[in-house]
Amino acid sequence: MTGAALRFDHVSAGYGSTPVLRDLDLTVRRGEVVALIGPNGAGKSTMLRVASGVLRPSGGQVSLEGDDLRALMPREVARRVAVVPQTSVYPAGMSARELVGLGRTPHLALLLGPRAQDRAAVNQALDVTGTLALADRLVDELSGGERQRVLLARALAQEPRLLLLDEPTANLDLFHQVAMLEVVRRLAGETGLSVLAAVHDLQLAALYCDRVLLVADGSVIEDGAPEAVLTEPLLLRTFGQPVALAPHPTHGVPLVALVPNGHARRL
Repeated sequence: MTGAALRFDHVSAGYGSTPVLRDLDLTVRRGEVVALIGPNGAGKSTMLRVASGVLRPSGGQVSLEGDDLRALMPREVARRVAVVPQTSVYPAGMSARELVGLGRTPHLALLLGPRAQDRAAVNQALDVTGTLALADRLVDELSGGERQRVLLARALAQEPRLLLLDEPTANLDLFHQVAMLEVVRRLAGETGLSVLAAVHDLQLAALYCDRVLLVADGSVIEDGAPEAVLTEPLLLRTFGQPVALAPHPTHGVPLVALVPNGHARRL
């Protein structure tokens, strides 16, 4: 795991006159799975928008594999970077297979349409995300969790080298939360895919991420392995909510338990 897939150097960004990110530095290395955690409004989604090229920084530089993001054409960025957003807009009447096929757009030859390799990439993405059985169903008819898995398939069909995830497990049940992150983790190890994910579930961050970036007020206030960042004092200071930590019973990573404020059940 060498080389930087994504690098922020003193990046500032915001919306209009409202600053969100302030002089931010971060690095995601090749094959690394990195979690962004922090309270609502901390700047996690804005970091992903800047990393994808959708939002231009007002200061600093963003690099993809050593190339200045601003110097790359949108088509080239789309060949390297895929995004799984919290929500997505898609045409009515589109099947799941057609939606996943949109992930091949940056790779299509002009006027030639999908080739065998494009169809194979779509089938592979549907297969690894467990959505092959949904391929011919209309996206409008899918549940929120099913749509989220199809959006992951669309991103993987791009065959990106950097995958950006914005609350990827928010609409998923327990089984599919684990299944999604198992897929992402396996691809990172087998193909060198780099992943930056904004997550709320601290337990999933501890189990599946190599590093955790703790974000508050548009800045990274702690960067390290989950066991170094997920500590009771740091989490209390950042979220304003006490937690209790213990070793996970099967994997040894931090097991994060909420400590209620007085009105929860007690046995």
